[in-house]
Amino acid sequence: MSFVFVSGNLALDFIGTLKWRRSEPEELLATPADLGRWAVEAGVTTEEPAVGAADLRRLRTLREAVYRLVTQAMEGRPWPEDDLRIVNEEAAGAPPRVRLTSKGLVRSGDAGAVAAGVAHSAAELLGELGELRIRECALEDCTRIFIDRSRGGNRQWCGMEECGNRVKVANYRSRKSRAAARS
Repeated sequence: MSFVFVSGNLALDFIGTLKWRRSEPEELLATPADLGRWAVEAGVTTEEPAVGAADLRRLRTLREAVYRLVTQAMEGRPWPEDDLRIVNEEAAGAPPRVRLTSKGLVRSGDAGAVAAGVAHSAAELLGELGELRIRECALEDCTRIFIDRSRGGNRQWCGMEECGNRVKVANYRSRKSRAAARS
C-alpha cells in the first residue's frame, strides 16, 4: 500500500489516509507501522517514530476531527466544538525536533509530535480557508480533499495518476463506444 501526497497540505494528505469514505472505505493506516511509515513519507519525521495501538487510535481520532472541520467549512457550516478541542489540544503538543547534521536535516519525535505537526497544519489551513480554494475530488466515489492552486481555479481531481486518469479513460471509452454505435 502506498501513500499519495496530492492535496497541497499535510493535514489534507493525512485525512486522505482513509480513502473512498462514501462507498467502500479503505484504511491506509491499518497498523501502527503504517502510521510511522506515513510520517516519514509525508516528511513530518525523517526517522520512523515508535507508534503503538493507542497512538494509532489517537491519530485516527485527530484525522476524523480534521476531516469534519474541513468538510463543515466547505459547506459553510459551524465547526463542532469537540473537533476544535481535539485539533487545538494536539496542536499545542511538542512538534518534531529538528536537528541539523553533516548529512542534512533530521526531524524526529514520537506519535505525539506527528499529531502536533498534523494539527498545526490543520489549524493553519482552517485559519486561511477564506483565502484558499478547497475542493473535493470530482470523481464520484473519491473523497480526497485538496487545495486548488491551479491558475484558472478549475482543478477537478485530487490527482491525475489515479482519479483524473480514470475519468479521462472512461470519457474516451464512452466517446469510442458512441462513435462505434453510430457507424
